Amino acid sequence: MDEVNPAKSASALLEHRDSRVIGLGRSHIFKVIESVLDPLVLVFSLWALAYYFEGAVRPPYLILAIIVFSLTFPGASRLRLSVGKLVFSIFFHWTWICGLLLLTGFATDYIYRFSRDVIGAWLWLAPLTQVWNHILFRAAAPRLLKLQGLPRSAVIVGMNPQGMSLAKNITGSAYSNIRLQGFFDDRSAERRGGQGRQKLIGKIEDMAGYVKKNRIQFIYLSLPMTSRPRILQILDDLKDTTASIYFVPDMFITDLIQGRSDSVCGVAVISVCDTPFRGFNGAVKRISDIIFSLLILLLILPVMLVIALLVKLDSPGPVIFRQRRYGLDGEQIVVYKFRSMAVTEDGGKIEQARKNDARITRLGSFLRRTSLDELPQFINVLQGRMSIVGPRPHAVAHNEMYRTLIKGYMVRHKVRPGITGWAQVNGQRGETDTVEKMQARIDFDLDYLRNWSLQLDIYIILKTVRLVFKDSAAY
Repeated sequence: MDEVNPAKSASALLEHRDSRVIGLGRSHIFKVIESVLDPLVLVFSLWALAYYFEGAVRPPYLILAIIVFSLTFPGASRLRLSVGKLVFSIFFHWTWICGLLLLTGFATDYIYRFSRDVIGAWLWLAPLTQVWNHILFRAAAPRLLKLQGLPRSAVIVGMNPQGMSLAKNITGSAYSNIRLQGFFDDRSAERRGGQGRQKLIGKIEDMAGYVKKNRIQFIYLSLPMTSRPRILQILDDLKDTTASIYFVPDMFITDLIQGRSDSVCGVAVISVCDTPFRGFNGAVKRISDIIFSLLILLLILPVMLVIALLVKLDSPGPVIFRQRRYGLDGEQIVVYKFRSMAVTEDGGKIEQARKNDARITRLGSFLRRTSLDELPQFINVLQGRMSIVGPRPHAVAHNEMYRTLIKGYMVRHKVRPGITGWAQVNGQRGETDTVEKMQARIDFDLDYLRNWSLQLDIYIILKTVRLVFKDSAAY
């Protein structure tokens, strides 16, 4: 099985999220341009169309421009997205903005103050103009970097995993305008382990002199949180320099799930592992699940009735297969599926379906291959037991086995299980007959929790529809 990097794929789709490391990533001028690019493109395209069709920009268009600018500022960062993902991201956000504006306009009758020609043209011209301007910005990015002068020099203190990860991101970013000079570390080569191509400049005690002599502008302290005395000594040594100093504690480079700052009874705390579906996000997720599942059930009801009849005629047994799975917070739930096997196993030991499995019925093979056996789970979504998108639920017996073998396995249960998921649309569908295959699936599930957004959910749904009839991994 090929090695996968789910974090890279999901973060690439959602590149607009800010980096957790201050000073790392895109140039500040790029951040400024990206923050105003989309809002200004939408405003000026509206005004240009108003002037073209009406010969003037009337007050209603000025008011609409202020509203649009407020809704879209600051603009999302899309510099590192592929062209396909760039187009998807722009049209996704534009669809939601248009829906909100049109709904408000019709509810207040304010929409009748605008020319139909202007609004009609703006609805399709605005996103196309956005795409074009982002492509131009991408082409101009290398020259903009040169206009900022020479790259700013940086060093990292601590040649440990988080320091190496930071170095990899700095050297791999085409738009950071930061040149990494190397590392300072007091440990022996044996304790540092493999350092790849990274340069070790010297001991930590030599750093202050090196920083002053070479005019280093950024210093990243990548040291364990237990090294407080050493950190204080380093800060004291660097008081005679003008370098900007950033602390990169080990807890921020570990496997955070929805890490964020919060307050408990007036005391500041930082979440290390939390659900993404709290407050507003939770409401958005649940409302979207209800709306989408109702629409889908109305569309597929005739198909479900036909499948139910065929299952009954194909082999003896119940039409609906009920199996216990783990749901939100590790609580057991009952999941519905069209029966695709001659047996209905739900005990302490369950054998996963295999290729050419004798237990699978003739109709069941087709149902499993096309995922049609999962259709009754939209009822589970309405019940609140499942979500349309989320980590796929495993049988209780499989959960009990893998939770002892895979670190972080149960973290996936901080959200409702899904009919489809990030793992399934990235090739991790079907039998998991080895720990490595299950580990790959869990890696994608945890990556989904880190990077959740409604945009990612819709992307997964669309990709699932495309893969249903061409994926041969399930049997």
